[in-house]
Amino acid sequence: MIELHPVTLADKSWIDPLVLAEDSPSADYNFGNIFLWDESFHQQVCQLEERLIVMPCYEEKPFFAWPVGSGPMASVLEQMHQYARANDFPFVLRGVTGEHLPTVRSLWGDKCTIEDERDYWDYLYSAEKLDTLSGKKLHGKRNHINRFTAENNWRFEPMTPDSLPACQTLLDEWMALCGEDERDGIDEEYTAILRAFRYYEALSLEGGALWVNDRLAAFTIGEVISSDTFNVHFEKAYASINGAYTMVNREFVRQIRRNHPEIQWINREDDTGRPSLRQSKLSYQPDRMVEKYKVTIHE
Repeated sequence: MIELHPVTLADKSWIDPLVLAEDSPSADYNFGNIFLWDESFHQQVCQLEERLIVMPCYEEKPFFAWPVGSGPMASVLEQMHQYARANDFPFVLRGVTGEHLPTVRSLWGDKCTIEDERDYWDYLYSAEKLDTLSGKKLHGKRNHINRFTAENNWRFEPMTPDSLPACQTLLDEWMALCGEDERDGIDEEYTAILRAFRYYEALSLEGGALWVNDRLAAFTIGEVISSDTFNVHFEKAYASINGAYTMVNREFVRQIRRNHPEIQWINREDDTGRPSLRQSKLSYQPDRMVEKYKVTIHE
């Protein structure tokens, strides 16, 4: 039986094992993203058999995330379908990856509509490539690094609770510089980052701080999400400091590889359809994309 409740920090203890059992590189399923974005999506959760049920609600429209975990899928999906029907809302699944589509088609065939949601595809990069920035196509990134190191007295350190006040200052100043034409989704991201600061230790997040002349120039936060993938949730820097974004990206990946030698992939999440962000993510030459789809089941 599906008995949903609002997500709380206490849910981490039972959600984490189900996410790890799925072992997906997708950024959608890990507890960090579920909890950090909850003020925007008002998510309810429960465990059904050996799977995680997440029901977000955005703009007053409820839907389901793909039920990650282990064990049989058909009965779980049917119970989700019945729940949607009993509560009088369309049965819509989001965050359905390409790997899940065969299951969808085998269960519902022509009774479902599958829509490509390109704006929410995740960008995956080889951890080694982001560490070394080797190859002709990343020559420009190496130039940014060289300019940054030549112009600045810098250091990179793991983020600690002592770093957070400086991170808050940078975030507030970054927010103030965003123009009105850039604000779509920014307020929600700002709130999510504040939650990351507040619950940094409780969520076992990992981060890094880039300092220039004892002033914070950039910060980044993420977490391990599968056996071989690290998810970078947030990355902010002063754009006025040439190369700060490139440098914090590289140094954080090096920290990740030192602390987690098993990590092969860095998930830098989606671009939400913003042209500037898409261009930035593509400029790092992604090795893989986590394709995502919206599935609507028809009665």
